[in-house]
Amino acid sequence: MQKIEELVIQNFELNDTEKQLLKSVLKNGLKDTERVYKIVKSLLEFRLDFHSIIAYLAYESGFVFDEYVDSDILKIYSTLKSAFVITEGMSKQEQADVIRKMFIAMSNDVRVIVIRLYIMLYDISNYKLPLTKEQKQFLINVKDIYAPLAERLGLNSLKSNLEDYCLKLLSPKTYENLSKSVMLQRDANEEQIKITKNKLQQILDELGLKDAVIMARQKHFSSIYRKIKTKGESLANIYDLIALRVLVDTVDQCYAVLGKIHAIYKPMEGRIKDYIALPKPNGYQSLHTTIIAENKRPLEIQIRTFEMHKLAEFGVFAHWLYKEKKSGLKSELDKKISWLREIMESSKDLSSEEFIDTLKTNLCEGQIYVQTPKGKVLEFVEGATALDFAYAIHSDVGNFCVGAKINGKIKPLGTKLQNGDIVEVITSQNSKGPSKDWLKIVVTSNAKSKINSYFKHELKEENIKLGLSMLEQGIKNRGFSPSKILVDKYLDMSQFKFAFKTKEELFAAIGYGSVSANNICNKLCQLYQADNPHDNELQSLKSQSTNALLIKKNKDGVLVDGDSGMLIRYAGCCSPVYGEEIIGYISRARGVTVHRVDCPNLKYLEPERLINAVWDDSATNKTTSAVIKIISSTSDGFLAKLTQEILGAGYKILGLESKVLGDKTHTTLKTEVKKLEDITKIINTIKLIGGVDEVFRAGN
Repeated sequence: MQKIEELVIQNFELNDTEKQLLKSVLKNGLKDTERVYKIVKSLLEFRLDFHSIIAYLAYESGFVFDEYVDSDILKIYSTLKSAFVITEGMSKQEQADVIRKMFIAMSNDVRVIVIRLYIMLYDISNYKLPLTKEQKQFLINVKDIYAPLAERLGLNSLKSNLEDYCLKLLSPKTYENLSKSVMLQRDANEEQIKITKNKLQQILDELGLKDAVIMARQKHFSSIYRKIKTKGESLANIYDLIALRVLVDTVDQCYAVLGKIHAIYKPMEGRIKDYIALPKPNGYQSLHTTIIAENKRPLEIQIRTFEMHKLAEFGVFAHWLYKEKKSGLKSELDKKISWLREIMESSKDLSSEEFIDTLKTNLCEGQIYVQTPKGKVLEFVEGATALDFAYAIHSDVGNFCVGAKINGKIKPLGTKLQNGDIVEVITSQNSKGPSKDWLKIVVTSNAKSKINSYFKHELKEENIKLGLSMLEQGIKNRGFSPSKILVDKYLDMSQFKFAFKTKEELFAAIGYGSVSANNICNKLCQLYQADNPHDNELQSLKSQSTNALLIKKNKDGVLVDGDSGMLIRYAGCCSPVYGEEIIGYISRARGVTVHRVDCPNLKYLEPERLINAVWDDSATNKTTSAVIKIISSTSDGFLAKLTQEILGAGYKILGLESKVLGDKTHTTLKTEVKKLEDITKIINTIKLIGGVDEVFRAGN
């Protein structure tokens, strides 16, 4: 404790009140003093303020502040204290919920992001192999989400350290082999570094740059591995395993040093990068050149100002950390991460899993800048399309767009934008509006949110019915009676908890997928149990089969649950047929998809969105499609014979596709049937055709 107290006092000029607060917090005790000391040391090296340090120490010690403490400390403390823990047994959606809540909290104060990232770095640095299931999942999240977040904030060193530990722990053999290969080159590289460093010092002396600094740095293993994997390069062709870095005072001095270097060493063609004139999206600035050194091997040299170096180390925090804390600087810092808040704001209508996918896209991709015809510049993630651009202008522009002009030429909505494009959106009031396929075209959270919002509004009535069905099914699965639990007494309490004005809004959110039916069911059942701890009906209900949605047809198409109006479609992966056991899957904004109960794809679906379904025996003339796969010896007359036999047996052919693979013909037949027995009859008919080796139903 004393060690931590002395460390903090050495780094801040504290008044008596602050010293007393520090003593009180530490007096409360720490579970792991060494761990806290190392994290505090890292945070102090990052130059975080006293409020951040004291809030972190209170978080670790379990100290409770009184109402008179500075509100800034309380804000950081309360955010850190929120529970963001992924535990064993959590579904993917529940894990996504946890991550989403963490990002909402962190986006309220950028200092919390830094604290969280350094806690993660320390914790994963102490992981030991073999990993637990929770540790492995956490490392995957660090690699896919938190390391890219650090990079987007410009915290390059922190990002590389996080990635190195992820590589070491998730791919230990790869890391070990890479380490050995790099170490074999170390001696030769170090000898060349000494030679080049001496020549660089001579250049600095000639230019009279007495304050300039030369340093060497080893490329992180994760960066080396990424180059090998993504660019297909061998280790021998990676030229910046070790690089020299020159720090000077001004931009003019950067270019002067670069010119002197090229006067001595021959630069490699295409390896000179000017990030001073054209900074990276996260603000990084530097000159990079790769020269051919005395050992005939390439060597990278980076040249930047001291100010640029601070930005490279501390990213968006650099100016705030290295200037006096004048009023307005913190708000200036907050503006620099406005993109994170925009992601959070535009993702409100996305489910947690959709949010995570969108977050990964926004964090991992680079940025591009495009213009409107009037010259307004808009920023997008790399890979954004003309449709993303349309929704960035306005919801209505996106909803009614039919095409786009890119640099004066008409292009499809799915065209990917390039840096510097001038984009004009073409709209039409006769447009049918968004389709679900548009969600596959757009990549930004803003566009996805607006498209989902459109469907959420247009299909509200259907979503209400679907959400209510999901709740009823979930309650029955828990052994309770929906009629006793889905009453205003419990629903009102649940609405208050989840901030819905009416129960219809709650049902619609569940049906759409923005709220977990599983969580609501748990809450409602807990409320009911608290009032009825000795309900004798529970056990008997658990043993009863639950009611199922009724699948029938009318002249307008298929309906679920009689005339409820809920649209359904048959899953193409298993093509269920009347007479088979079926189950429904409540899709987001697409009604109910009906699968066979033995469909292999069910294991990939969210269990809470599965709902029992049965065929309506009273309906007549039901027809559904069935897909049959046929493997036969190649024969020019086979398709003609197959068509003749199927039509002769009285069945319609809805589709026919055939491919020759080697010495066999693979044929896919889609036909119309009324019942399960029809499929057996069709298969037996095909087996009698000469040359047929194998016949089976798709999905089996």
